[in-house]
Amino acid sequence: MKHHGYKGGPMRVKSGASLAVFAMLTLGTFVTSTACQQVGMVKARRSLKQANQEYAQQNYKKAAELYEETLKDNPEENAAYFYLGNSYDNQFKPSHKGEPENDALLDKAVDNYTKAAERLNASDKPEDKKLGKLALEYLVAAYGADKLNDPAKAEPVLLKMIQMEPTEPSNYAVLAKIYEDAGAYPEAEQTLLRAKDAKPTDPVVYSQLAGYYNRQGQFDKTIEAFEQRTKVEPNNPEAYFTIATYYWDETRNDPKLNEAQKREYIDKGIQNIDKALQLKADYIDALVYKGLLLRLQAPLEKDPAKQQALLKEASQLSDKASELRKQKTAGTSN
Repeated sequence: MKHHGYKGGPMRVKSGASLAVFAMLTLGTFVTSTACQQVGMVKARRSLKQANQEYAQQNYKKAAELYEETLKDNPEENAAYFYLGNSYDNQFKPSHKGEPENDALLDKAVDNYTKAAERLNASDKPEDKKLGKLALEYLVAAYGADKLNDPAKAEPVLLKMIQMEPTEPSNYAVLAKIYEDAGAYPEAEQTLLRAKDAKPTDPVVYSQLAGYYNRQGQFDKTIEAFEQRTKVEPNNPEAYFTIATYYWDETRNDPKLNEAQKREYIDKGIQNIDKALQLKADYIDALVYKGLLLRLQAPLEKDPAKQQALLKEASQLSDKASELRKQKTAGTSN
């Protein structure tokens, strides 16, 4: 019984000479392929150098063309994906949003930012990871209101950024703002509370949380968050000053406050201003706001003499602030 090969022909064992010829042909193909790769890499390096020069000169259209050439010749030039995306991003004009050619630039930017993030963040090199993080940040910006206006696509990117850097407060803040703008207030608050838990020693997380509560009209929670900030940085006069300004603003603008509440808020405002001035006696803005708080207090006093004393002190504080401002201006000009 015969064993047949392909097309019914007999299977033949290659002779030694045939094997030699086969090996040479295979090796030749490999050498040719390797040579082509090397030529491509050389071309890619040349294009990349030219692209970087054009990018530095802000010639983004030409830079994009050269980065495209770079990646065509060598798709492993991972950093080029970021700069290609950014070159397209910089050509996009928000004022021409809706024009197909202009919008296509942003689509290309997003595509290349995405590739850059995937490739660079998978690298072991710190400089690649830094650029990969930047790619994610620009990707979030591309999904922003003035560009693609697609917060749903920005959300998973931010969650990934938080996973990569769980102690970076800015990522939580951006995500919380997306939730807040969408009306998802519980999610916004929880995201900011997560930021506080992730980095409780950072005063920024308390200011971000206070800002959120203030926008929601939750004054007590706003003050509570700012007071937590003073525990983190007890020697920062600006932390106490900020609390005082919120007490002044609430006393002046909330018509629902009764006289007792106004007195309480003014007293607390002055207490915080005094702490700020103890830490920095020449704090000009603190001097101004103490005067403003005293002017709010004066009409609440029944005794005319006490009213005049408060107004006089407020004027003296204003004069002192003006004098300090002049001194600083003179010192700067010299």
